[in-house]
Amino acid sequence: MMAQYLEIKQQYPDALLFYRMGDFYELFFDDAAAAAEALDIALTKRGKHNGDDIPMCGVPVHAAEGYLLTLIRKGFRVAVCEQMESPAEAKKRGSKSVVKRDVVRLVTPGTLTEESLLEARRHNYLAAISNVRGAWAIAYTDISTGAFHALSLPQARVGSELARLAPSEVLISESMDEGFATVLDDIGVVPTFLGRASFDSTSAEKRLCDVFGVASSDAFGNFERTELSALGAVVDYLEITQKGNLPLLQPPRQENVSRLLQIDNATRKNLELTQSMQGGRAGSLLSVIDRTVTAAGARLLERRLSSPSRDLDTIHQRQDGVSWAVEAADLSERLISALKKVPDIDRALSRLGLDRGGPRDLAAVRNSLGQAEEIAALVECSDLPELLQNARAALVGHDDLSSLLDNALVAEPPLLARDGGFIAEGYDAELDEVRTLRDEGRGVIARLQSEYAEKAGVSSLKIKHNNVLGYFIETTALHAEKMMSAPLSETFIHRQTTANQVRFTTVELSELETKILNAGGRAIEIEKAHFQALQSRITENAPALTQLSLALAEFDVATAMAKLAKSEDWVKPTVDDSRAFHVEQGRHPVVEHALRNAGGAPFIANDCELSPNADGPALQLLTGPNMAGKSTYLRQNALIAILAQMGAYIPAKAAHIGLVGQIFSRVGASDDLAKGRSTFMVEMVETAAILNQSDDRALVILDEIGRGTATYDGLSIAWATLEHLAEVNRVRGLFATHYHEMTALADKLPGVSNATVTVKEWEGEVIFLHEVRAGAADRSYGVQVAQLAGLPKAVISRAKSVLESLEQGEREKTSPARLIDDLPLFSVVTETVKQETVAAKPSAAEERLKEIVPDDLTPREALQILYELRELANG
Repeated sequence: MMAQYLEIKQQYPDALLFYRMGDFYELFFDDAAAAAEALDIALTKRGKHNGDDIPMCGVPVHAAEGYLLTLIRKGFRVAVCEQMESPAEAKKRGSKSVVKRDVVRLVTPGTLTEESLLEARRHNYLAAISNVRGAWAIAYTDISTGAFHALSLPQARVGSELARLAPSEVLISESMDEGFATVLDDIGVVPTFLGRASFDSTSAEKRLCDVFGVASSDAFGNFERTELSALGAVVDYLEITQKGNLPLLQPPRQENVSRLLQIDNATRKNLELTQSMQGGRAGSLLSVIDRTVTAAGARLLERRLSSPSRDLDTIHQRQDGVSWAVEAADLSERLISALKKVPDIDRALSRLGLDRGGPRDLAAVRNSLGQAEEIAALVECSDLPELLQNARAALVGHDDLSSLLDNALVAEPPLLARDGGFIAEGYDAELDEVRTLRDEGRGVIARLQSEYAEKAGVSSLKIKHNNVLGYFIETTALHAEKMMSAPLSETFIHRQTTANQVRFTTVELSELETKILNAGGRAIEIEKAHFQALQSRITENAPALTQLSLALAEFDVATAMAKLAKSEDWVKPTVDDSRAFHVEQGRHPVVEHALRNAGGAPFIANDCELSPNADGPALQLLTGPNMAGKSTYLRQNALIAILAQMGAYIPAKAAHIGLVGQIFSRVGASDDLAKGRSTFMVEMVETAAILNQSDDRALVILDEIGRGTATYDGLSIAWATLEHLAEVNRVRGLFATHYHEMTALADKLPGVSNATVTVKEWEGEVIFLHEVRAGAADRSYGVQVAQLAGLPKAVISRAKSVLESLEQGEREKTSPARLIDDLPLFSVVTETVKQETVAAKPSAAEERLKEIVPDDLTPREALQILYELRELANG
């Protein structure tokens, strides 16, 4: 057995081998040590190899999915090795023959299909990157839904497109430049390397044609060689991991990146579109806008948020769908109620196609078809917009399959086909008979006994059973002679005579005995045959069922976005081919949601006007203190553009958005120690990408460029960046800064305007109003913000005196060196600061107050303590 294990393991050196032994998957040697640590299970030993103990651990087969999920999430790949025959079959080859085993599947992050291993509301993409003579392409698939796409793109966009897809696994050629791995590092994916042959475009085309049964790849579209290379690599990898049992892939579709809004990885992180900065879904834009009630609808919504469109027709069709659902409010509510009952048909189809499905997947298809009929009847109206009309057409025309599944399946089938009991009564006469024998065998025998007693005229006749004869008819010797004489002897066949009894059988009883004994197994065999037939029928209809699932998702997204718009007071924006960017009373959806949940102050809405004059730039230079809301204002306008171009309503009073081709954001700062990059270096790399890639259709938001270095260095970089964006890139954008000197650019550069976030000072404290208005801030209020943050009073007081000295020196043109000499910044603390430090200590009244326990006081004691506190306060 160990020789067999080692031979199989040698074929999968980079994977943990789940070696099936009866009811357990066993792991040995290094695999066992690694798995035991990762799964927190016991590590034991069994037998010896080269004189050493063999480490071993195991997991039960019935609970294997949970362990697989843990291993996959921790970065392992798992080869599942099954027994290909029973021990009884192995013994036929010899008493010491080892049961045949082989790997039936290689489980990797990008090839999961099990419901328990996947997030229902997210895609699980497997992607491949190809480079053919300088041309680049990405192919990607979600085998749990069958989606299969390819797109050509310049190398500079590979990273941003991978960030959009967020694949679980990325395939690259062994010959690809090692430096390319840094692109994958940025999105947190470890690459899977394949041989160059997997990416050969000629072989890839033949591979695709074989899989889809076509003569030429032209049947799918005009794919480029590099796209075919990437598509072929995906198919090759699936053949390797699924051991030739390919999933139900849809025919590959060609994507055009020019029709999508470009958002790079840094911008996605900064804007927290689908994940927050902490890495979870909570706090992201998606978590706030998702009102979908189906898994397919949730995945479609995430695709649209991750891939906003640049095609006006597409945007307007989606908007029309939401508008219809907003206006038909009562019908939308009924639609939502019906959609809540729709199962995840895509993933049920995938499992059935890979022969990993069960009766509940059949029921999922049946229930989806039933709900589709109900929804189609609900929306049988003439005012449906085009997108939803097309969706409704996909919901009908499945009567034959729906009727078949309705008749064949019980209401609540079991999880596994081997459990039986999922075929409905009345669907198969033979199955009903076998089940009757299995479940009511005693009753059948009793009825037969009555029939024989009446026929023989012997009331004492009995049908009995023992392990030697099986079922037999028993009567006394007195009546036996009658039964052994014609005509009864033709029915009753003599089998055995004892001292007091005579035993008979009949042909009918012998046949019935066989049926009863085999009834349980026969029932399972019949049900499995029906399962295979129903599975085949469903997979034959897979393309139509995939379209049905997409249609249901369209209705789900339209009604969900309408519900969001009504509950949050969002409006339909005007989106056209201009370069306008006009937002009235815009709001940040995530911040507003958080404020409402916290029961705090309402969100302060603000206008934004970036519409260029005479086809020139439109840049707003935003000044104001920290904590005033500059970053929120920057982000909310980028999010409004994204929501508008995904076809949704937006959080504003009104808006006019000219198509945006790219969105670039550099908001917030963090270092990248793993790559040896400081915070300032990361900022400069991201800024360089913006300046090198953005065009006149870009929307750029920049926050505090140049703050990570010396003042004059930072100011000069920020100044030059703003000039380049205005004069060379000619973008629409928001540029927040603390360099007040830059406000002078508004008078020098056409299309650059100043705006500030307003504050009020009251008794030495600053109050943030969060209102954006035209003009420039005269100061940054940094010391006041530091005071709000809780810096010690002595430090705040000292900072104020230093600030006053520096500002006075600037007015009097005193050199910084002279000021440093005058200010004891690096010497012993002055007497004033010492006094302030002493004064900052708690007073006697405060110390006494800390000792009081209000719940223990009587009214009289409370009054007495009040007098005491007043005396302490007065010294």
